[in-house]
Amino acid sequence: MLEAFFHAWERRLASVTKDRMTRPFEWGLDWLPPNGHVDTDPAQAIARWVAGAMADTDRFFASPPIDEYRLEDAQEYGQRVLRLTFPSAVVTPHSDNNTVHARYFPSGRRAGRSRRAVLVLPQWNAGEDGHVGLCRLLNRFGMSALRLSLPYHDRRMPPELHRADYIVSSNVVRTVQVCRQAVVDARRALRWLALNGYERIGILGTSLGSCLSLLTAAHEPLVSAQALNHVSPYFADVVWRGLSTAHVRAGLEEAIDLDRLRALWMPISPWAYLDRIREKKTLLLYARYDLTFPVDLSRTLVREFERRAIPHELAVLPCGHYSSGAMPFKYVDGFLLSRFLDRSL
Repeated sequence: MLEAFFHAWERRLASVTKDRMTRPFEWGLDWLPPNGHVDTDPAQAIARWVAGAMADTDRFFASPPIDEYRLEDAQEYGQRVLRLTFPSAVVTPHSDNNTVHARYFPSGRRAGRSRRAVLVLPQWNAGEDGHVGLCRLLNRFGMSALRLSLPYHDRRMPPELHRADYIVSSNVVRTVQVCRQAVVDARRALRWLALNGYERIGILGTSLGSCLSLLTAAHEPLVSAQALNHVSPYFADVVWRGLSTAHVRAGLEEAIDLDRLRALWMPISPWAYLDRIREKKTLLLYARYDLTFPVDLSRTLVREFERRAIPHELAVLPCGHYSSGAMPFKYVDGFLLSRFLDRSL
């Protein structure tokens, strides 16, 4: 009875969004780096590129250091806002997307345990104010927060888009490259925190942001703790089966099956990096009635953590994906994430 109630609620909450668009399938070969020859089979060309990426993921997610950070103190709607900008390490065809934007929420405490900070990666299609409340809750726990805008979101969105369709889409290579961009942007944001004196740094991601957070933590030594809010082992399976991405699957399934898509999207799947996070403190959190990150996928990831004896904590919300952002569950969710990071940093 509870499952039926929450599933119906999830579908109602998902139906509020009316501007989802099914885009045609594209291999995205124009998003591949030039390799000096032309392939007749796009799938084989992408598979070779993916194999090269997986052979050296440190290089794939490399984020060269910069000194071009800019922090501005502004007033918006009568409130003080600290905005951080810096250039992305990945250059895309859309200039708006090539500058990274973040909002900084210092804790106000400058000594001892207050030298702790958390990088916050929101969910797919989060508005500019998404997770601001969570950042302020982290402040109440004595941690500073830096809320990153994902690629092709809010201020990084080019004029032709109304949704952040280019980071999760039926364009195979573009999806990988833009998620890669999110990871290298996150690494530069973490480096800014370290340059500003933060000694114990964590990362918190929700939904898509959770996947990107794990990829970041797996490649960034500065991260000592990660709170992963909604989890799955494979990027492709969530897109293929999730309630929120049915329109993306509609564009994909005309030209590719799930097994091939899973293989081509392996560089952005948490499954590939689990052994790299053994030294990180990890919270895995999922929702029992989730239709967007199907629950069996979340449980598969948890079992794999257990099978490999990877240290972690587990929390299960008694709700769904969308309803975890509604009262009272959003308060429970925020408290569990913040308490874990408070204990771990």
